Amino acid sequence: MRILVLGFTGYLGGHVAEHLRALPGTQVLGGGRSPDADHHIDLASADPERLAKTLASAAPDAVVNCAGAVAGDVLTLAEVNTRGPAVLCAALRAAAPAARLVHLGSAAEYGPGAPGSKVTESAPTSPVGPYGATKLAGTAAVTASMLDAVVLRVGNPVGPGAPPAGLPGRVAALLREPGPVLRLGDLSACRDFVDVRDVARAVALAVTAQGPLPAVLNIGGGAAVPVRDLVHGLAELAGFPGRIEESAPSSARSAQVSWQCSDITAAQEALGWRPVHSLAESLGALWEGGRTP
Repeated sequence: MRILVLGFTGYLGGHVAEHLRALPGTQVLGGGRSPDADHHIDLASADPERLAKTLASAAPDAVVNCAGAVAGDVLTLAEVNTRGPAVLCAALRAAAPAARLVHLGSAAEYGPGAPGSKVTESAPTSPVGPYGATKLAGTAAVTASMLDAVVLRVGNPVGPGAPPAGLPGRVAALLREPGPVLRLGDLSACRDFVDVRDVARAVALAVTAQGPLPAVLNIGGGAAVPVRDLVHGLAELAGFPGRIEESAPSSARSAQVSWQCSDITAAQEALGWRPVHSLAESLGALWEGGRTP
């Protein structure tokens, strides 16, 4: 089975590619802007006809789209998160219409959740910022494509290699060179954290599943965890003796989305998937993975 992974050098894409390579009988091809890519593909600027030719030469049985932007101005987010999936779907229809497409979406597409509740795939979507809105538009392009496609709406990924662009990676980086006080924003929001290795396993199951899949599946930890618990858990692993202050400016999204929790029942039914790594295991792998020998 030939699997093309777009965004294979990124945080999620790297774990996905590594997991897929371990499956018997698979050949994983990397697509992206990296010099190490098997196929040079930039979804933000790709011409649909040229991309179709690239896809035809790759001849994939499945395509996994891990490419995405989590930061930047609205134009950058729209180019990568919205235009990218739309161009990819158009090129796949022309060059490899039988290939399965697994696209990584985001729980940010839902917007604020009601405290104490879990959001299902049929819930209304009301993203609060450009990131969630552009990811939602990308999901719409995939679900309307008439391809054999599934969108995995991923919660807040955490685990080994978490980059400083996200809160877990940023806190871990700060704790490696700590001062007497760790100043962060408001940590009262609750998030659905999911181990990046569990995400990779969900992708593998979606790629290899027999028959059609639901258009959208939630991939999360299935529980809302206070962000404060994550920060204090990392601080304990680091042996941080100082003080944690919630005095820095908070992001607008944290203020607007105080609760986020995904119902993962559909993924369990369609893929036989459930998370196997606890948050404590995820934080331990994140901390140990960045230690200097």
